Amino acid sequence: MTALRLLFVSDAPAVGGSEVYLREIIPPLRSRGIEAEVALPDLEGTRSLRNELSARGVKVHAYRQLSELPSGFDLTLLSSWNPGGYRKYHRALSGPFAALIHDQLMLHIPGLPQGLYRALYDALQARDIRRSGRVITVSRWGAEYLRRHHGMQANAVPNGVNTEKFRPAGAEERADLRRAYGFSRFTVLVPARLSIEKNHLALLPVARRLPKLDFALVGSGYMEAPLKLLGTPNIRFFGKRRDMPLFYRAADAVFQPTIAENQSLATLEAMASGAAIVCNDIPAQRELIADGTSGLLAASPAGYVAALSRLAADPALGRRLGAAARARVLAAHTLERNADTFARVVRDIAAGSR
Repeated sequence: MTALRLLFVSDAPAVGGSEVYLREIIPPLRSRGIEAEVALPDLEGTRSLRNELSARGVKVHAYRQLSELPSGFDLTLLSSWNPGGYRKYHRALSGPFAALIHDQLMLHIPGLPQGLYRALYDALQARDIRRSGRVITVSRWGAEYLRRHHGMQANAVPNGVNTEKFRPAGAEERADLRRAYGFSRFTVLVPARLSIEKNHLALLPVARRLPKLDFALVGSGYMEAPLKLLGTPNIRFFGKRRDMPLFYRAADAVFQPTIAENQSLATLEAMASGAAIVCNDIPAQRELIADGTSGLLAASPAGYVAALSRLAADPALGRRLGAAARARVLAAHTLERNADTFARVVRDIAAGSR
C-alpha cells in the first residue's frame, strides 16, 4: 500500500482538546500507511505539544505565516479556532483540503433560539468550512448535525482513548490516591476547563444541596474567580493538572453538567477509568452514555442532586455503571479503533480528491 502524505494544520494558540486529539491520533497512523505531519503556530502555548510530537517521531512545522508551510501533500486537514480561519487557509495553502471539526456546534440552553445560533455559526465558520469539501468530525451526532443543518459532507470518526492510561484502580492504589488527594468523603470529580459552556454555575446549587459530598474541580479558566467567590466549603479547586488518570481512579463519581459538547474526551476518559458518571442530558452525551446502564443523565440541578445522591447511597450501583462504561469504551472507543476508522476515512477522502 502506497503511503498517504497528510498534513494537519491548526491555528491553535494553546493546547486544547483538539490538540490533544492530534497527540493521540497521529503516531498510530504510521502503521496504517499514513505519513502525517503537523503545522502549529510558533507560540509558547503550543511549545509543549510540538516538543511532545517531535519526541514521538512526528515532523512538526512551527509557523508564523501560513505561507511558510510546505505543499505537495495528498490531503491537508484543516482545523481552526478562529472565525475566518478557514478562509485564511484556503487563500494561503494548496489543497486538496478536508476539515477536522471539534466544534461544539450548539449550546443546549433551554429557550435558546437554535435557528439564530445556527445562522451565527454558519456565518462565522460553516460557510468557509464547506469550501474545504469533505469534513471529519468526532461524533455521529455531530456528523448528522453538520449534514442536516449546514449542508456539509461530514464523516464521523468517534474519539478513542488510551485504555491502559485511563483504567480502574485496584483497592490499594485507590486508597493511596485518596489519601494523597485528601478525598475522605464521597468525592465527585468535575473535570473541565473553567469556562461558561462547561456549566459550572449549575454545580453551585448542587453543592449547596449536598453538603456531605465533596466536589473536586480540576481545570483552569476565566470562570475560576467567580466560582471561588460563589463556591461552598465542599468545593475544592485543583487547577490544571497533568495527573488526570489518577484523579479519575481516586474519585467516587464524575460530574459533567456541560451544555456544549461534540464528543467529550473527558467523558470517555472517565468511562475508561470505570467511573460512575453523571452528565447533562444533551445529544453528544447520549451518544456515549446509556442512562441507567453506563451512567446517569439529568437535565437540571434537581436531577443532578438526585443522581449524585443515588450514587452516594449505593456504591454497588456506581461500580455497575463504571464497569459498563469501561466495557462500552473497550468495544467502541479505543485508540486502535479510532485510528483504523480515521485511516479508512482519510484514504477515502484523498482518493475522491484526485
